[in-house]
This record gives sequence, C-alpha cells and structure tokens, in this order.
Amino acid sequence: MNLIQSWLLLLVAVAGWMNRHQQDVIDYIREENSILKNKLQGKWIRFTDDERRRLAVKGKILGRITLFSVASIVTPDTLLRWHRKLIAKKYDGSAKRGPGRPRVANEIPELTVRMARENPGWGYTTIRGVLFNLGHTVARETVRNILKDHGITPAPERRERIPWSTFLRSHWGSIAAADFFTVETWSCFGLTRYHVFFCMELSSRRVHIAGVSECPYGAWMKQIGRNMTDPFDGFLTGMRYIILDRDPLYTDEFRGLLKQAGVKVIRLPARSPNLNAFAERFVRTIKESCLNQMIFFSENTLRRAISEFVEFYHHERNHQGLGNRLIKPSAEVGSLDGHVACRERLGGVLRYYYRDAA
Repeated sequence: MNLIQSWLLLLVAVAGWMNRHQQDVIDYIREENSILKNKLQGKWIRFTDDERRRLAVKGKILGRITLFSVASIVTPDTLLRWHRKLIAKKYDGSAKRGPGRPRVANEIPELTVRMARENPGWGYTTIRGVLFNLGHTVARETVRNILKDHGITPAPERRERIPWSTFLRSHWGSIAAADFFTVETWSCFGLTRYHVFFCMELSSRRVHIAGVSECPYGAWMKQIGRNMTDPFDGFLTGMRYIILDRDPLYTDEFRGLLKQAGVKVIRLPARSPNLNAFAERFVRTIKESCLNQMIFFSENTLRRAISEFVEFYHHERNHQGLGNRLIKPSAEVGSLDGHVACRERLGGVLRYYYRDAA
C-alpha cells in the first residue's frame, strides 16, 4: 500500500468518525427536543417574529427533507405557514379601514349633548340645524342616537323636567336660600338651645342673620317674614325665589307673607341637603371657623360672635366659589404699599391680614 492510499484510508476513517459523532449529536438534540416537547404537551409555544426569521434561515439551508428528519418542534409546514402569515401581514390594510359608515367627529357628540342639556326645548331637528350652522352635517337619526347613548330624553320630556342646575343658572341673580342652625349655650338652668335663622343671596353669597331665638315658632317667624319682605330695607327685596326645606318652622303664614311680597317659595324634597348646598356650606363654615371653637354663656355673647363672623365673612374671608376673592373687598386689597397688619376678631379666633395705608 503506497502513501496516498494510506492517507485516503485515514481521511475516510476520520470522516466516518466525524459523521458518526455529528449523528450522535443530532440524535442527542432530537431526543432532548422530544423530551422537552412531551413536557410542554398541551402548552402553546409562542415565537417572536425575530425567532421565526432565524429558524427559517437555518431551515432553508438544511432543505425540506433534512428538516423533516431532524425537526421536532418547528416543521417545514410551520415555517411555510409563518411565511404566508408574514406576507399577509405586510399587505394587510384593515387597520386603515373602519366598518360601516365613517364615525362622526369627536366634537359633534359633545356639541349635541351640550345643546340638549342647555336647551331643554330643542328637539332632534333643531339641534341638527344648529349643528349645520356650525359646519357639521349630520342626520337626524345620528342626533337621536347620540342623545340616547348619553341617557338624554326627547325634548318634550326634557322641557317638563328642567334640571336643578339649569334652573339655578337661569335665575341666579334673583334666588335666595334660607335655613336654620342651632347652637348650645350655658345658662343657670343648664344647656339652652338657640335657633339661628339666616338667609343668603346665592349670586353674591351675601348673608343676612334674620334672627336668633330660643323658641322660633308662630308669631316669631311671622315677624321675621315681615322684616325680610319690607319694601324699603328687607333682605328679600328684588328676590323672586327663596329655597326652603320642609322644616315645620316655615309655617303657612310665613310662606304666605313671602308669596304676598312676590317671592315664590321653592320647597325642597325631604332629606335633600345637597339641593340647598350653599346654605349648608355656610352653616359648616360658621361652625368650623367660629362657633365650635367657643363656649357661650348667654344669648348676647352668641349674637356678638355671629355678628363678628358675618362681618368677617363679608369683608375679610376669601371664597372659593367666587374665584377665591372677597365678597366686599376694601380699597387696600391688592396693594403693595404699606405695612402688613393683622386684624383679630373674637380674641384671635378670626384673623385678617391687610396693608395699613397709614
């Protein structure tokens, strides 16, 4: 045997050994994949698009027949399905299409709902016409569907049931609200409960303490009614409506006096403090800021504290409902000239800071 034949025999032996070694590696990988596949049986294996591309490139090199013999998870049919899916995704234009008619602009539902709520007498056709004036062409049925989706009833029903907020806004400058609150004072006979009756002008938040009494019944309420409706200096002069709850202290005679003076009484449903929110908020304010921080031993001290607070409330307290401003600001408000001084009421319970012009 010559040298060349010896080298060929050696190469064949090495090639056979390497082929057998590679086959052993492949058999091991296939067995490992088979075991993993059995353990993941029933579970869906998700591949990312990047992983699919890498497997497709490797599978193309092997070819379909070889891939069938070695693949245990991703078969050639799987690769072909991925290929078709990627092509379909590339030319998919469904994201740019919408079903049926094109949707109305976002501004149209907002305007439709706003018009219906602010104008209870407007029907579908009227609203449609106003929208056309604003550059929006919509069908009458579209207006009906928008209002239906927002729970707004047709015009005849809305006209009969005007929302409370709409009523307040339309009569804002001529509405007053009244209410009672109680304060306990000490006397020789123990605790005595006093009733404080006040009235508020809603547009300005101006408050009038109509009276303080231990027994606010009958004749007392009748006299309070006369005082409030006095044509010269009565607090209700110029008012058209007054909001009252169903407290029995508001007698028929009291309500009759208000009616004779041209003030219509709006009686709230039972247990509805939210409908008299402005008056209820004043009660909370005067109690938290003043009355709950003091102990009273007579009616006179109570009256003085209430009077001091009302002055503070009108001239020295900022109101969030009025843009965080004073009801009746003085001339020095907003000035940068002068020394900053502090005015104390009720021994420092109430404080007001201002610039001393002097």
